[in-house]
Amino acid sequence: MLETIHETLRLLLCGLGDSIRDAVVSGRSHLDAAALSVVTGRVGGDTIYAVDKISEAAIRIWFRENWPREFPVQIVMEGSDQELCFPEGIDVKATAWKCIIDPIDGTRGIMYEKRSAWALAGIAPQLGDDTVLSQIVAAAMTEIPLTKQWRADQFSATAGGQLISSAYDMRSARREIIRPVPSQADDFAHGFSSLVKFFPEGRTLTAQIEERLWDELIGLNSGLSPQIFDDQYLSTGGQFYELLSGHDRMVGDLRPLVLRVLDMESQLVCHPYDACAWLVLSKSGVIFEHPLGGFPDAPLDTESGVAWIAYANERLASLARPVLTRILEQFLI
Repeated sequence: MLETIHETLRLLLCGLGDSIRDAVVSGRSHLDAAALSVVTGRVGGDTIYAVDKISEAAIRIWFRENWPREFPVQIVMEGSDQELCFPEGIDVKATAWKCIIDPIDGTRGIMYEKRSAWALAGIAPQLGDDTVLSQIVAAAMTEIPLTKQWRADQFSATAGGQLISSAYDMRSARREIIRPVPSQADDFAHGFSSLVKFFPEGRTLTAQIEERLWDELIGLNSGLSPQIFDDQYLSTGGQFYELLSGHDRMVGDLRPLVLRVLDMESQLVCHPYDACAWLVLSKSGVIFEHPLGGFPDAPLDTESGVAWIAYANERLASLARPVLTRILEQFLI
């Protein structure tokens, strides 16, 4: 019975992702990058752009028209500091579920037509402020494609189920099953792996940690051509996709740890709404954990920082984990 409910929630989150995707694709059709990138406000340290407003409006309409009354839910969403509950008018204390959403993860990339963005959503039983990432029972991540892109992928899962993956044809509105395979490599040489360093804050220390890691794992003074390639997808959902699809062997986001040791105040870190699709990653076989061990748990809010590391398979994790842990203990503790 419980798994049936979780499956219903998974399908709902997929429908929500489809709605966000279609709204953004339609809403941006008559706007250029300059119009989409207009700053319309700041909430909780996040910069809100015009393109974000398109997705936020779509979410409210979708929940109003589609969310079942038997699953009263609280919405926690990037870019919103208002308490949202559905059915509308219900008190948050009467909700049974908490749904955390990143309407557009990768806003900067898509508004300049650089890379796809992702609509991310996860849902957990309502435990008020005690509701955390590890309690998510269903999650979905839906690709928001570039204008020149005809295919948009979607990945979803429940805690007791398997990864469900599909590709949506934007031209014909047809959907087909796909089977992504994370990298099966035995080592990191000649592959893509990276630690997040999008912004100037903390970049130097992160690069020092990364350089030490690769020096100990593969040697950086061998005289050979570069063996580790760095590709910065400016979106946690996008990073998850690169791991899911077999493109990347390791991705890590140390920003909350690095900025803390540097005593720097910044909201430019991974938040729970960015990492809410972790269940999808885990169900693919990718190893998702805290850089210092254990699960990277955090409250389902819009402010907490989430430090995480993901390896395409356990063999790669067993190679890098002890080395990275030792290096992080030297640099960050």
